[in-house]
Amino acid sequence: MAVPISVPSVGESITEGSIARWMKKDGDLVRTDEPIFELETEKASNEVPSPSSGRLTISVKEGSRVTIGQVVGSIEPADVPAATKTPAPAAPTTPPKAEPTPKTDHAMSPAARAIVAEKGIDPASIAGSGRHGVLTKPDVLEHLEKNNAVKDGSVAPPPVPQGQVVPLDQRETRQRMSSIRARIAQRLLQSQQTTASLTTFNEADMSAISELRAKYKDKFKEKHGVNLGFMSFFVKAAVEALKAFPVVNARIDGDDLVFCHYWNIGVAVSTEKGLMVPVLRDADKLSFADIEKAIGGLAVKARDGKIGVADLQGGTFTITNGGIFGSMMSTPILNPPQSAILGMHSITKRAVVKDDQIVIRPMMYLAVTYDHRVIDGREAVQFLVRIKECLENPERLLLEI
Repeated sequence: MAVPISVPSVGESITEGSIARWMKKDGDLVRTDEPIFELETEKASNEVPSPSSGRLTISVKEGSRVTIGQVVGSIEPADVPAATKTPAPAAPTTPPKAEPTPKTDHAMSPAARAIVAEKGIDPASIAGSGRHGVLTKPDVLEHLEKNNAVKDGSVAPPPVPQGQVVPLDQRETRQRMSSIRARIAQRLLQSQQTTASLTTFNEADMSAISELRAKYKDKFKEKHGVNLGFMSFFVKAAVEALKAFPVVNARIDGDDLVFCHYWNIGVAVSTEKGLMVPVLRDADKLSFADIEKAIGGLAVKARDGKIGVADLQGGTFTITNGGIFGSMMSTPILNPPQSAILGMHSITKRAVVKDDQIVIRPMMYLAVTYDHRVIDGREAVQFLVRIKECLENPERLLLEI
């Protein structure tokens, strides 16, 4: 009897998603717990394993919207050979036709590789737009659109030569937002419409941290196996400031204020699918090395599409770093139901006055956006000043004073 393949529950608040891609073809033999399709929800992507061994039957196509519990295929009982090394093929009696040299595995995302194999595309003819030239699924789809023009004009036309004017209806393309992007858009709009957001600014002299990192970065990496970055200092500074001003770590629940006596710090990570905010749980209990390792691991999972819903839930405060993209100043948007978010920016050498002398210092603008319904201006300003003091005197972080 066939075993149904159902869309699994991936979080209490998630009721639907979409099938980003099937990792196996219809009719393939699969083994129990072998990943067979990728489920994309409003928060993350998850690989769904096969419930049993047998022959796969697909009933819902890639890109389709699905609900939790919906049956999207089945597994027919069949003998599945044990996993063994593939024997070397016998030498051909006639020379095979020359085939295009494909890109190496690391140069294509799994989704792109599946489409390339299915359509028989030469990946060397497509320029990859991913990091380090990685070929992505949108790259392959765009290539297919350009080489399979449709009369109704619904596909993208080839690039227009410079100076040539084409009708307006041939200069636009339409693409449905992914579940994650749609959810990001919804939450950002919700944040702006349902909170009394206000932003306060300050600036920090990063000289002390820069000197500390330069002095100990090699020994730190040798001992812990990770680089000593700026983010661990900001996480530590945020925790100290939140302890000093507990209301910044609170949230509104109906007519009540809920004060969190734990410090789960969300760290915004930019990915191809949009901004994600994985959470460092109980950040007050983590060392500098623990923080750097955790951030690195979560960032890799987010960018590889391996992040889980549990990794994104439970944050009480968020830090976002626009400085890695060159931002000098911004007003970050709240991440509901949190009541505040800290924005880091680029470090720039500027002339400042220290002890009545004009000196050159590496400076960073800091921004805290807060919900004025929860946090008064006095508390927000003092909170940001405490972060500034911790960053300019990093020994305070070590002594927790």
